[in-house]
Amino acid sequence: WGSVFIGMLQKNYGLYDPMRQRVSVSIWRREGKIVGQKVAAQLLEVINNFPDVIRRLRENGSYIKYVEARVGDRELYADEVLRDGFCANMVSVPLCPLKVVTDLEEAVYNADIVINSIPSTETRAVFERIGKIWSQRNPDPSTWPLVVSLSKGVECTTEPTPHIMTPTGIIHEVSKLPINRLLYLGGPNIAQEVWEGKYATSRICGAEYNRRALAKFFRSPNFVVWDHPDVVTHEVMGGLKNVYAIGAGIISAATNHCATSMAVYFSNACAEMVFITHLLSQEPDYLAGPLLADTYVTLLKGRNAWYGEQLGSAELFPEDGAHVPGKGLIQGVSATEGFFELLSHEDVQVRHPQTGENVTPINLLPTLNALHDILSNDGTLDLTTRSPALRKRRSGREPSPAPRMVMDASLKRERALKSVEAFVNAMKDASASDPAQSLALSRLSEGQYFNASLTLPCFQDA
Repeated sequence: WGSVFIGMLQKNYGLYDPMRQRVSVSIWRREGKIVGQKVAAQLLEVINNFPDVIRRLRENGSYIKYVEARVGDRELYADEVLRDGFCANMVSVPLCPLKVVTDLEEAVYNADIVINSIPSTETRAVFERIGKIWSQRNPDPSTWPLVVSLSKGVECTTEPTPHIMTPTGIIHEVSKLPINRLLYLGGPNIAQEVWEGKYATSRICGAEYNRRALAKFFRSPNFVVWDHPDVVTHEVMGGLKNVYAIGAGIISAATNHCATSMAVYFSNACAEMVFITHLLSQEPDYLAGPLLADTYVTLLKGRNAWYGEQLGSAELFPEDGAHVPGKGLIQGVSATEGFFELLSHEDVQVRHPQTGENVTPINLLPTLNALHDILSNDGTLDLTTRSPALRKRRSGREPSPAPRMVMDASLKRERALKSVEAFVNAMKDASASDPAQSLALSRLSEGQYFNASLTLPCFQDA
């Protein structure tokens, strides 16, 4: 999505628009990531389907490297592929050529607007560096660039009290960029479809003056951007939908794409997401408009739902990790751990709507609980291994590589399918109450469950 978003800006301002003399668009990409031979073969096949792309690559002498990479005579790197207009995690559709910068300081030093689309698990380390770069340029943070985050995911921290950290909160904490210069943009956007010009909407959330100006700047005929003040709800929902999308994929695979079963899951997932946002935001936006559409499209189609389908059919396994070749990072995995850790912490309590007892919120969230069980192999896998920066922050040392479990392939598949069956059974528990009743949704609007401490450390100077 980040590459597509930058490609859209390049098309709007860097190629055709009269403003191109005043707007320079570039994208930062680390050097050294190798694109495998299988992906190189896919790229060459796609290139050969687009005569204009073949012509462009031949004219600049780049076509031959894809032929050589396909037969294994040379290695392709993600940054050079991106320069040619291809994203290694979305090879089926060519983008426009992009200006790729591999030096982080060069990328951000003189920027007016920085778009953050790196995975949430890497946000902390990268923006620590960026904050130092900007402070050397000018020690006054009010002069620093605006940052628009597209990233979805969360961290859970327990000091000084248990609370959630969204990407904008992480950026603010580590870089010291003022909250009023941080914005979040999200919506029901499948990257490939948006690039192909399908009609889409998004919301940009943040301080009024900045968000309204940027909404106009990002808008194009088929990409409508609305603005909204509620950063917390939209960022939390941005992370939550990826969590529940994995479950949607599992249910889809396990029930042979049964629409009725998917509808039941969608109802339960929405109820839990509404409950969680009411815990974390005092006046959360309604699950309507772009928020509902974003939830729907992510559960229907997206890399997290695709990953869930692979788990549900035992084509992939949780212990394989959340980095999938050709798909990139499955952000819902680490987000599942973040939300589970926060909502199961003994210091976070809510009143049970039926018994009146104080319980941890996870007791009211059977779907999230079941998702954590399947992704962690019933607690035998530590999902925080997908977040090295967070593990270092907790322990004070570099994390060791995630352990790899050695198991006979047939036994591994059998165990995975049993886990899927257990997940499906948890979703159709006959003793479960209607989601609206069990979560007391009719009383959420009274602010009964809001707990300011669960997000306040991130936004205390907002």
